[in-house]
Amino acid sequence: MSDALKELGTHIELKRPDSVLSWDVSHGELNVDVTPGSIVPFVEFLKSDATCRFSTLVDITAVDYPDRAKRFDVVYHFLSMYQNHRIRLRVGLRDDDMVPSIIEVHPSANWFEREVFDMFGILFTGHPDLRRILTDYGFRGHPLRKDFPTTGYTEVRYDEAEKRVVYEPVSLVQEYRQFDFMSPWEGAEYILPGDEKPEAK
Repeated sequence: MSDALKELGTHIELKRPDSVLSWDVSHGELNVDVTPGSIVPFVEFLKSDATCRFSTLVDITAVDYPDRAKRFDVVYHFLSMYQNHRIRLRVGLRDDDMVPSIIEVHPSANWFEREVFDMFGILFTGHPDLRRILTDYGFRGHPLRKDFPTTGYTEVRYDEAEKRVVYEPVSLVQEYRQFDFMSPWEGAEYILPGDEKPEAK
């Protein structure tokens, strides 16, 4: 399988040197880094090329690397049922970069792209209806960004007196957001008094 994927990677790089930045094979899948501007013609090539035939879009997601200049990787997963191969495409984007929508090639990308927009705030140019899909209309922020607080910004509850759903700022009764990283578990740098592990007998 690995040799077949390496041959496929070489084939794709030779056919589309304008789109492919790099590629490798890991965990039984071919990974290809693609330039953002060429994602649509590249996906079209993967679908129509006789050697590739990646006709099924499995998923689109993203990964946030806040310390990198190109903060986000938009990740596309495709399956070729004809060749029994999988491919993963990665497109690196800066914080304010946009990536073209691939809906013209794969209409099923519609909701995947909306989810990536909702969770990460990444904009897809040419998308016919780019709006939130998992969070509420008035939701602030993008929950899968690494700088999004674990408690969120607002909490939602049903108010029995007002007979409606109300939004309120998060109010915590404990110092939930303050972490001192002290732990009784192995590997901790500091152990609090009383948290020492019992000595083996």
